[in-house]
Order: sequence, then structure tokens, then C-alpha cells
Amino acid sequence: MATQAHSLSYAGCNFLRQRLVLSTLSGRPVKIRKIRARDDNPGLRDFEASFIRLLDKITNGSRIEINQTGTTLYYQPGLLYGGSVEHDCNVLRSIGYYLESLLCLAPFMKHPLRIILRGVTNDQVDPSVDVLKATALPLLKQFGIDGESFELKVVRRGMPPGGGGEVLFSCPVRKVLKPVQLTDPGKIKRIRGIAYSVRVSPQMANRIVDSARSILNKFIPDIYIYTDHMKGVSSGKSPGFGLSLVAETTNGTFLSAELASNPQGQGAAVLPEDLGRNCAKLLLEEIYRGGCVDSTNQSLALLLMTLGQPDVSKVLLGPLSPYTIEFLRHLKSFFQIMFKIETKPCGEELKGGDKVLMTCVGIGFSNLSKTLK
Repeated sequence: MATQAHSLSYAGCNFLRQRLVLSTLSGRPVKIRKIRARDDNPGLRDFEASFIRLLDKITNGSRIEINQTGTTLYYQPGLLYGGSVEHDCNVLRSIGYYLESLLCLAPFMKHPLRIILRGVTNDQVDPSVDVLKATALPLLKQFGIDGESFELKVVRRGMPPGGGGEVLFSCPVRKVLKPVQLTDPGKIKRIRGIAYSVRVSPQMANRIVDSARSILNKFIPDIYIYTDHMKGVSSGKSPGFGLSLVAETTNGTFLSAELASNPQGQGAAVLPEDLGRNCAKLLLEEIYRGGCVDSTNQSLALLLMTLGQPDVSKVLLGPLSPYTIEFLRHLKSFFQIMFKIETKPCGEELKGGDKVLMTCVGIGFSNLSKTLK
């Protein structure tokens, strides 16, 4: 599979982000062929091209070659540079699509990353900025990535199809990562959430909160769901509403669920009551699946374990999502690392669904471009 320059070759448009992110971290060039070759509209989509432009902005010296039809991409990664960046994300996917990859790359920049992303903040496909803020940031802190400049802030909300949202993300750099032992998720102690509404009546958010509480109050008393109603310039270009819920456990694990209304002019209208109830049920399902990391952030946790010190890291996960399974295969291709996977059937102490204990020894990845002061 590897050629003289140890470049990896893939076919198809699936898992494009995974491949480019791992290529950037490992320094191995990657060639992706047959990107939607048989499609009526072949080649890279606009949001993928936007993602490649973003990678080009945060690295120094990357070589990117795309053929005329856009069906073949060759990417030779440069050095992660960081610094202050602004990027307009494509409105076909939300900012979460871009942010998930930035979370993987940001700690290994030469200069601390401070980036302003514009586009759709909440949609039905990608994790929203609210959920990433509540679940991915605490996860990064477990690995020792922390500091005053570590923040993720929604400046403006933008719903599809118009977008118009704005998000600020800044992250400090780290030379090395700490190994982790996340094997006991603990018990759920509180639930927090944000019900947001833009360009619709502020009452919508209150209706969502009431219906979500009608289900969750049966399980736990400590529930607080904030309402976030943005007006005027901060409300983006399209109307919509939605809910993000996060359950926190006694051991500092965060499990999340979220739902957003259908974009304007697409699909049937959603009642805020139904949305609140369905989101509460999704959260209960996520709690049932359990583990120390929720299903959105499984691949992020596995990547940080891989890049840790040459020491044993363990993490207990719920059932692996298909995305995570493919990510494990990619980790093997790029970093030659294998995880030990043990299934833990739900017994007396582990409630809920079957769990998986993932163990690996880190490859000792260190940020060589970080100048020591």
C-alpha cells in the first residue's frame, strides 16, 4: 500500500476528514482517488473543498493537488503553524464539521491557535458547537490540554440554510500529552442544557424546556436548561430552534444529545414539544450506552490516547460507532498502532448496554515545532 514516499492511497469520498487529519499529524502524504467518480456531479463537494482550504490556512508548506474533475486529491502535509486565522465555512455543513478536526490538530501547532469560524452553528448532521464545548473541551483537559486561552464561544448563532453564525475557538499548544485511565464513568449527578431559538418567538425555547423536563424530571432532580434567544445581528440569517442536553457524572464524564428543527423550507414543521421530548429520549439512550466518552467524541479520545506518552492509556466506551471503527483502521495505517479491545458485558456494577474497554500504549508523539521559552 505504501509507495516510496510512504504515501497512503485510498478510494472514495468517505472519511475524507479522518484521512487528512491523520495525514497532517503523521506527516505521511495521502492520495485519494475516485471521489464520487460515478456520481452525476463528480468530485469534491464545496464543503470538502472548504475543509481543505482550512487545513491549508493552519499549516505551512502543505502541497495540495486536485485534478480537473475534482475526483483525485493528493495531499502532502506541511507543518502545523496555527496563529490567528479566520475561515468562512461552507453552509452545507455546520461549523462542528470543521471544529471536530481542529480539536484534533490544535494542541500540536507551532503557535497557539485562535480561529474565528463563520457559518452554520447548529444543524441536524454534525455535532453542534454547544455539544462540543460541553463534552470535547473537558475531554481535552483530561489529557493535559488546558489554560486560560482555552475557550470555545458562540458569538452569533446561525441555522441552516442561510447560516450567518460565528464561533471563536482558541487553544494552547502542548509538547506532550498525558496518558489517561478513564475506566469508571460514575453515576449521573446532573443534567444541563441549552434550548436556543433564533428568528422565532422566544416562547419556543420555553416550550422545549418544559417538554424535555417532563421526561427527565422522573430520573433526577438537578436539571437546569438555559434558554438562549439571540436577536438582531446575532441571530444569523435563517429561523430555527433546537436543544442540546449534557449529562454530567460524579467522575466528570459528559454524555450529550441534541436535536435541531428542520431547515426553513425543508421537511415538515417540528413542534417544539416533540423536539424537547425526543431530545430527552436521545439523552437517555446515550446514558444507556454509557462509557466514559460519549459517541460523538470516541474517535477524539482514541486519537489523543494514540498520541500520548509511551505509557498505557485505558478508556471505557459504549458500543463503538461505525465512524470510530473506521477510525481505528486508519490509526493502524498511519501510526501502526493497535488497540486491545475487551468487551465488558453489563453486569452488576455496569448498568446499561455492553461496554468496550480500549487499551493502548501511546506512540510518544511530541510537538517538535513548539519553541521552548
